Amino acid sequence: MEFVLALHSHLPYVLNHGRWPHGSDWLCEAALDTYLPLLERLEELSAEGTAAPLTIGFTPVLANQLASPAFAREMEEFFGQRLAACDEAAASFGPLVEFWRERFSRLRALFRSIDANLVSAFRRLQERGRLEIIGSAATHGYLPLLARDESIRLQLAVGQHEHRRLFGVAPQGCWLPECAYRPRGKRRRGIEEHLADAGFRYFFTDAHLARAGSPLGAYGDIPLGAERFDAERHDDPSKPGRRTKAARSPYHAYRVSQATRGSARGSVAALVRDPRSSMQIWSRHQGYPGDESYLEFHKIRWPGGLKLWRVSGPNVDLGAKRPYEPRTALERAAGHASHFVYLLESVTQEQRADGDGVIVAPFDTELFGHWWFEGADFLAATYRALRGKSVRAVTASQHLEAHAPRTALQLAEGSWGANGDHSMWLNDRTAWTWKRLAPLEEAFWDAAPTALTSAALRPVLAQAARELLLAQASDWQFIISTGAVVDYAERRFTLHCDDAERLIKLMGGVGGGELEAGRRLADELARRDDLFPDVLAQVAEALNG
Repeated sequence: MEFVLALHSHLPYVLNHGRWPHGSDWLCEAALDTYLPLLERLEELSAEGTAAPLTIGFTPVLANQLASPAFAREMEEFFGQRLAACDEAAASFGPLVEFWRERFSRLRALFRSIDANLVSAFRRLQERGRLEIIGSAATHGYLPLLARDESIRLQLAVGQHEHRRLFGVAPQGCWLPECAYRPRGKRRRGIEEHLADAGFRYFFTDAHLARAGSPLGAYGDIPLGAERFDAERHDDPSKPGRRTKAARSPYHAYRVSQATRGSARGSVAALVRDPRSSMQIWSRHQGYPGDESYLEFHKIRWPGGLKLWRVSGPNVDLGAKRPYEPRTALERAAGHASHFVYLLESVTQEQRADGDGVIVAPFDTELFGHWWFEGADFLAATYRALRGKSVRAVTASQHLEAHAPRTALQLAEGSWGANGDHSMWLNDRTAWTWKRLAPLEEAFWDAAPTALTSAALRPVLAQAARELLLAQASDWQFIISTGAVVDYAERRFTLHCDDAERLIKLMGGVGGGELEAGRRLADELARRDDLFPDVLAQVAEALNG
C-alpha cells in the first residue's frame, strides 16, 4: 500500500498592506516557523539519502509574495527583530534564549543561501525529483460559491499560468480551496469539469464527500447561521450535504464521474483524505500536537514574541505553563513519528486485499511549524521511520501513474470545513460579502470583452482583475466566521471590492477624463497589489472557455 502526504501552503495577499499583526509579519512568521524549517528538513533528508516524496502546494497568491523582493526585505527586518528580542530577554531564560538565537541565526543563513527566494528553493527540490509541487486557484477563491463560471475559470487559469511561471512546469494536481466541491447542476458545471478544462489531472477531497459518512472537518465545529446556500447558485441535485448512493473506501483514488461530460481533456481523479491518520495529527485533543512536551502556541513573551513554555498538560492554565525543553520535545516528535508509521502499517494490514490502495494525509502546511512547532521534525522523522516498511511513501502523481483510477464516483457537495458544507464561508455573518461579490463579478465580465480590445483600457482591466481576485479570497469569510480579527477581514474585503468597482466604472466612461483617471488609479493600485503580471491573458482565456 502507498502513502501520500500532501501539504497545502496558503496565506492571503498581505504585502504592502501593513506589517503587524496581520500584514507582512503574518507572512514572515509563516516563513520563519514553517517554510524555512520544512525546507531545512527536506534538504537534510536529501543529503542523507532518505526518500521524502512530499506532495506540496503553494497557492499562486502566496508564491507571488514569497518570490517578491519586497518580501525578502521584510524578512531580513523580521529576522533582525527576532534576534533583538533574544538580546533583550531576561537572563533567567538563558538556555532557551540561546536555543532561539541559534535557530534564528541558522534559518537566516539558510534564507540568504537560497538568495531569499523560497519559491526557487522548492522548485529546485522538484527538479531534483525530491517532491511534487501542485497548484491551486489564484487567490484561494471559494469556487462553488462564485457567481460566474468565468470567475472559476479565471481563478484556475491564473493558477495554472502562475505555477508554470514560478515553478517551471505545469502542475498535475490542484488543491481546491478549502477542499470545496460542487457537482454539475441544472445551470452550472461541476468543479471537476473546470479542473479538467484547466489542465489539472487530480484533486483532493474529504472522506465524507466520497462516502456516506460524517464530516471530519479541518477546523472543528463552529456554530453558524442557518443560511447555508444561495438558491440562485445551487441547483436541487447539488445541495451541500447530499449523501452518496454507496459508501466508498477512502483508500482508493476515484475518477469523478461528471468530468467526462463536456470536457475536452478527459476526467480528473480524486484522492480521498483518510480520517484515521488525519485525526491523529489534526486533533489538538486526540492527536500529537497536544502533547505536554511540545511548545505552547498561545503563551508568548512580550515584547519580542519569544515562546518559552511548553503545553505542560491538558487544560493547564497559561500562568502555570512550565519551561520548554527542546531536546525532550524532539524526542517526543520522533516517538510520535514511529507511532504514526505503526498506524499506517495497521491500515495497510487491514486493507491488504487492496493492492492498489493508498493512504492520503492532506494538511495545511502551516500546521507543521507554526501551529505545531515540532511539526517539521515530526515529518522528517516519519520519512525516516518509513524506510523498509510495508507502506511506501510516494507523491500523488506517482500513485496515479502506477494505479490509474478504475472506479467512477459522484462526489457529494461540501468542503473540509466545519459541518462539512459551505457554512463556514456562507452564513448569516458573511452573506453580505457574497451579495457584494455577485454584482461585481457581473460588472467585470460585462466590461471585459470591450476593454480587452482597447490598448488604453487593458491596464485598467488588468488591475480590476487583480482586485476582483483578491476580493474573492476565501480567507475573508473564514476570518469573519471564526470571529478572529473580523474588522481586518471586513476592511480588506471591502477595500478590494471598492477598488475593483472604481476601476470598472472608469472603464465605462466615455470621456478622456475618465480614461486618464482610470489609468492613474490602476497605476497606483498596481504598486500596492503587485502580482499576477500576465493576468490579461487569463481573462481572455476565461472569456473564451
